[in-house]
Amino acid sequence: MEDTKELTEHTSRTERKRRDSFGMFDGYDSCSEDTSSSSSSDESEEEVAPLPSSLPIIKNNGQVYTYPDGKSGMATCEMCGMVGVRDAFYSKTKRFCSVSCSRSYSSNSKKASILARLQGKPPTKKAKVLQKQPLVAKLAAYAQYQATLQNQAKTKAAVPVEGFSWGNYINSNSFTAAPVTCFKHAPMGTCWGDISEGVRVEVPNTDCSLPTKVFWIAGIVKLAGYNALLRYEGFENDSSLDFWCNVCGSDIHPVGWCATSGKPLVPPRTIQHKYTNWKAFLVKRLTGAKTLPPDFSQKVSESMQYPFKTSMRVEVVDKTHLCRTRVAVVESVIGGRLRLVYEESEDKTDDFWCHMYSPLIHHIGWSRSIGHRFKRSDITKKQDAHFDAPAHLFMKVKEVDTAGEWFKEGMKLEAIDPLNLSAICVATIRKVLADGYLMIGIDGSEAADGSDWFCYHATSPSIFPVGFCEINMIELTPPRGYAKLPFKWFDYLRETDSIAAPVKLFNKEVPNHGFHVGMKLEAVDLMEPRLVCVATVTRIIHRLLRIHFDGWEDEYDQWVDCESPDLYPVGWCQLTGYQLQPPAPQSSRDNQSSSSKQKKKSKSQQYKGHKKMSSLQLKEELLDGEEYSFLQGASDQESNGSASYYIKQEP
Repeated sequence: MEDTKELTEHTSRTERKRRDSFGMFDGYDSCSEDTSSSSSSDESEEEVAPLPSSLPIIKNNGQVYTYPDGKSGMATCEMCGMVGVRDAFYSKTKRFCSVSCSRSYSSNSKKASILARLQGKPPTKKAKVLQKQPLVAKLAAYAQYQATLQNQAKTKAAVPVEGFSWGNYINSNSFTAAPVTCFKHAPMGTCWGDISEGVRVEVPNTDCSLPTKVFWIAGIVKLAGYNALLRYEGFENDSSLDFWCNVCGSDIHPVGWCATSGKPLVPPRTIQHKYTNWKAFLVKRLTGAKTLPPDFSQKVSESMQYPFKTSMRVEVVDKTHLCRTRVAVVESVIGGRLRLVYEESEDKTDDFWCHMYSPLIHHIGWSRSIGHRFKRSDITKKQDAHFDAPAHLFMKVKEVDTAGEWFKEGMKLEAIDPLNLSAICVATIRKVLADGYLMIGIDGSEAADGSDWFCYHATSPSIFPVGFCEINMIELTPPRGYAKLPFKWFDYLRETDSIAAPVKLFNKEVPNHGFHVGMKLEAVDLMEPRLVCVATVTRIIHRLLRIHFDGWEDEYDQWVDCESPDLYPVGWCQLTGYQLQPPAPQSSRDNQSSSSKQKKKSKSQQYKGHKKMSSLQLKEELLDGEEYSFLQGASDQESNGSASYYIKQEP
């Protein structure tokens, strides 16, 4: 009886260990695995080959299955018995999984180790540790990264939005999302590569009754930002089990990951009996297909490391007096977005949200260096835990030559109103600062003390030469109280005895941004910058984007630069754990309560140009007691594009 029990246990253990090159259970494949390796005595070590920069091509070596590099199949370590990707093994003959195993082969433990492997016993504790080393070194630290992702998931768990799903929203309306490559500041924005429809990945198999977590191969059917609509291999044109998954998530892997990690590949139960030889099916389907780069997960992890840390001190715009800056301390960092608490706020409720690449934050001492107004803190000595953020962390603006013809006080121009980002207004240069910075005021709406002047750099994409709106058929907001309508620049310049700022001084570079009208994205509501909302690109004027917040009226639209760090791909909130604001429901739009209407009217009075008052007055007159928040509508990032737009000037 005991002999039978031992035989059963041995058979069960052997059955669990036997995997083919796909990591599939033998129960789904009649083919046995060839785990032999070369018997050559050459044990010289090889250097780790560089990982390919483009997407790997899955190839067939004429036998069973190969790792995505297309060079070799599986191998078994002659020292510890580990089975893994042959190309990841050491020595020219690929006999050992690590340098340690190679050097230990001739030791006293060699015979015992080989005997244990032949008897079907599991690797020793030492072998289990050693088997991780070549994978980490050769395959971009997969095991280490998975642990990192698990830790991130614990600390940065995505906040679900009840009732809203990007996948359902896009599928039901046939929407198109802006590609990740449009957002250079976002994770993977500069190294997304040619990930597209048809790329194969390994993902958990949810159509399975096995008690353990198993995987299967799926192909990308549709991309929407970071999100991909996936379909399991073998379903052909059947979309019944299609599902959405974040490509940068922890449950999506390159083809070959299961083989290197010892994870089983099991066909979905729905199509389990569709083929008798799943290995042959996969070899045929995957040969020549593309998968994710082996170091993809490592790149995701690296792109989500942010240089700004909590307790760093910065200078940021004073939201109650736009003309000056104040010292604030980084309270938290989420996806590169900073929650800044003004230094004098004892209860830490007086805060301001912006991206770390925002043109509204600067290093300590910036205001003094350019002559910008600055509110000194009542705190005579900074707290010991606080420290100044290094100057090199902040976004650099393009250098300008102010020696020749340059902006002068009193010159007229057109500018996005920071208190009403849906409007481009008649504006005046009120002060010229150092290093190319300008203080701008909106004509007809300025406070007597200049407290609502705001700072734009000369290269800012939020200021335009006279005539820009007319040329591009954009409604220009005239000065409040100006009676001579329709507004004509020529008449206004003559009446005010002013001159227009020269066209050649403005930034006319237009990058190849990749946005198109109708594309979906996630965008910051710059009038309430802690909110990231579902949004749509509704108009494109060169590098200027008109952003509409889904479910809200057009009056809340905002003009934003194509390189603004306040725009993100679909799925960014899920990836970083930031709260996404869904579209306003239809019932709310059709049947608004009286309180909702009053609040909207209040917002209109705050932000609309023709009703705008100074930010200090706004703070005092808000009936609901909410703090007023301001955020500039564009980024001062330098463009590397070559296209230009041209402006005509009236005589």
